[in-house]
Amino acid sequence: MSEKREKKTPWFLWPFVALWDLLAFILNLTGRLVAAVLGLVLMIVGIILTVTLIAAPVGIPLIILGFLLMLCSIF
Repeated sequence: MSEKREKKTPWFLWPFVALWDLLAFILNLTGRLVAAVLGLVLMIVGIILTVTLIAAPVGIPLIILGFLLMLCSIF
């Protein structure tokens, strides 16, 4: 059986651990936001290219890539 070990932080290092966790949370949140915005932009560009019918072979993969990037940013 596998046991989970929790790291015990000494009391005098708690402010640094809390600051580090806050920084990691902010970076994670902004990374997800950037990925969602980039995915939306790629989907819009892909739709515009697909509507022109000439660049449809480029537009359809852009739509798929943008959708997958948005999906990845949600989960």
